[in-house]
Amino acid sequence: MGDDPRRGRLTVYLGAAPGVGKTFAMLGEARRRRERGTDVVVGFVETHGRAHTAAQVDGLEVLPRAEISYRGTTFSEMDVAAILARRPAVVLVDELAHTNVPGSRHRKRAEDVAELRAAGIDVITTVNIQHLESLNDEVERITGVRQRETVPDVVVRTADSIQLVDMAPDALRRRMAHGNIYQADNIDASLTSYFRVGNLTALRELALLWLADRVDDALDDYRRAHRIESPWPTKERIVVAVTGGPESETLIRRGARMAQRSAGSELLAVHVLSSDGLRNPDEARILRAQQLVASLDGSFHSVVGEDVSQAVVDFATGANATMIVVGVSRHGGLRRLFTGSTGDRIARLAGAVDVHLVTHEEVAGALARPRTLSPLSRARQLVGWASAVLLPLGLALVLHGFEDTDQLTLASLLLLGAAVLVAFVGGLLPALLAAFVGFLSLNYWFTPPVGDLAISRPADVLGLLVFVAVAAAVATVVDRASRRTADALRARTEAATMGSLSRSVLTGQDTAEAIVERLRETFGQTCVALLERADAGWRVLASAGPGGAERPEDGDTRVKVDEDHVLVLCGQALRATDQRVLEAFAVQTSLVLEYRRLRDRDERAATLERADATSTALLRAVSHDLRTPLAIVRASVDALMTSQLSDTDRHELTTAVDGSTAQLEGLIDNLLDLSRLQSGLIRPVMRARSLDEVIPLAVAGSAPGSVRLDFAESTPLVLTDAGLLERVVANLVTNAVRAADGGPVRVLAHALPDTVDILVVDRGPGVAPDQRERMFEPFQRLSDSAPGGLGLGLAVARGLAEAIDGVLSAEETPGGGLTMVLSLPRAPSPGPAPLPAPEVEGSAS
Repeated sequence: MGDDPRRGRLTVYLGAAPGVGKTFAMLGEARRRRERGTDVVVGFVETHGRAHTAAQVDGLEVLPRAEISYRGTTFSEMDVAAILARRPAVVLVDELAHTNVPGSRHRKRAEDVAELRAAGIDVITTVNIQHLESLNDEVERITGVRQRETVPDVVVRTADSIQLVDMAPDALRRRMAHGNIYQADNIDASLTSYFRVGNLTALRELALLWLADRVDDALDDYRRAHRIESPWPTKERIVVAVTGGPESETLIRRGARMAQRSAGSELLAVHVLSSDGLRNPDEARILRAQQLVASLDGSFHSVVGEDVSQAVVDFATGANATMIVVGVSRHGGLRRLFTGSTGDRIARLAGAVDVHLVTHEEVAGALARPRTLSPLSRARQLVGWASAVLLPLGLALVLHGFEDTDQLTLASLLLLGAAVLVAFVGGLLPALLAAFVGFLSLNYWFTPPVGDLAISRPADVLGLLVFVAVAAAVATVVDRASRRTADALRARTEAATMGSLSRSVLTGQDTAEAIVERLRETFGQTCVALLERADAGWRVLASAGPGGAERPEDGDTRVKVDEDHVLVLCGQALRATDQRVLEAFAVQTSLVLEYRRLRDRDERAATLERADATSTALLRAVSHDLRTPLAIVRASVDALMTSQLSDTDRHELTTAVDGSTAQLEGLIDNLLDLSRLQSGLIRPVMRARSLDEVIPLAVAGSAPGSVRLDFAESTPLVLTDAGLLERVVANLVTNAVRAADGGPVRVLAHALPDTVDILVVDRGPGVAPDQRERMFEPFQRLSDSAPGGLGLGLAVARGLAEAIDGVLSAEETPGGGLTMVLSLPRAPSPGPAPLPAPEVEGSAS
């Protein structure tokens, strides 16, 4: 029984866009391999009628294709059986994402390739980046075209070799304009739709990023296969350890400056969730740190680990980092003496990864800052201090009154329990005092000589010292457990409150009234008010509860939102531990106020922009568009009054006067509408319109044969004002016909996911790039100074375009000329038809 054949290698030529030359490159490799003596055949190559590609096929063995009939039509597909029978060393298979005709050996060409590789045949294939399954949605958003034929990423990602075939967008568009990609009839439509510079640039970036990820995956696979634990510095990756303390932003900025020194560097911030002394990081500071990292083009990560230092090093190693940035410890010198600092432990564990220790202002501040020794209330602490003295003495006196004098063991256990009870009630320090009082009581009443603090037996000395040590240790554990329980309860309450704030944003309840009401409910306050600074004092923006404060001094608790706003709470005093949640409410309030300010500003700016656009368009129309018809009317009237004319001449002049008068009437109607629009009396009537209804009317006044409409009946509806859109397109077409100087002008429509672009394409002399924006400015005279140039109607067109929520821009026509692009919003898809209302007897018809 023979061995199974080896699996064939797969080489993929990945194209950044159609027409970059991936098939040409594949054929070039085949010719080189044939010259080296390799048995190479062509299984399937599509030349698309390109002469240069067809020339590359000459001299290569081409296997015949399989003929398959489907629904009365014969199709040709790759003959997999013929390739298996021929068994070449290498086979060329074009268009990997192709879907075979029903009745073929497999449904997808990728499956054909898999069978050939399983038979031990090496395959060289091609595919474009837009055909990868994971990028299908992104490609549709960029180009507006949904790719029907796709290939799973894993097929390409697991190839033995991937060769990127790339070309600059301008060079690719020149190839298209020269007819090297598509037939001449499709060049203009392709250049103004799929092959735009923006589309090609975005596809190129997708290809480069996808391939870069593939290279990183290959490097990670190599490191795992060779058990390489240490990171390889293929590029600078800076990991910043973020504690959530006040120094976090300083560390992030320092790490960002380091990353900026090297091109292609990455910034990663990591926060370890652990209870290591920073068990309650400020969530507001963590949020600010995340926003800062995002603004610096970095990424923020949260990991869970018991040992913070080990978790940071593990993350840095897994990310193949080259440097870890960590701050100097804020802990006191005594703690650092016994346990060391996080930075020191990271430096010991980092291995080949550099560690950068950053000092900050919080180091000195931590030494001077007083510590809160107990989170307990003052009354509970007083009870604890009193119990620390009275409880051990009371127990000792009770036991001393018994006749049995040898009660040292029982007294030690009871006094130890008293110390534990005091620790639970009053905290650590009262418990230590209770242990000391218990030590004196045992020494005075239960160790010989009784009634004296002297100790006669060495064993009693050791026993008393062990009692104090055990009492102190147990009291410490009980106090710490009590603190952790209180922290857990507080954390759960804070999490519920934070979650409520987050939900308010998602559900749209982020109003000032909702926030003050929720603040009052959360902290059990009598009333809460949001105040804004005014000229004569303060005014209330929002209030919840009876008797709201009107000044900051009227409340019991005040929280500053910003320089001009403050939250005032009336009711019971809040604890210091509630400050973090209170600050979260302040942050939420500032976001609401900022959103309100931005919304009001945008509304005012939009109103001013609409008024300015309308007034500008009005002025330009008066100064330019009325001049020509008035001149015709004046000349015709003069001729009619001063000359003896034939009936034919008189008829022509009368016709000219009539046409110019009609043109003036239409212009005046439009100008009156614009004047009303400027004053706010009317607004454009935005409705779903079909371009088939508007565009033909806009070009009706053009000379026969000068304009060609080229858009499909399936073009989506646009949301616009039909009359104003007709005016815009008419201006564009008029200027394009004048610029084309007798050449054809094409009007195209291209549908994108959110807009529909109307393109007016001419082959005239064009306009220099630095002049394209000037021709939209007021009082430009390009058309008056240059025959065939663009007229001032473009100023009117842009003003009207903006009034109907459109965007008008100018682009160069490949091969010469100018293309005017008018982008209009697509009309929303109609919802389901409402059900008819039931008929009710006796209702009015």
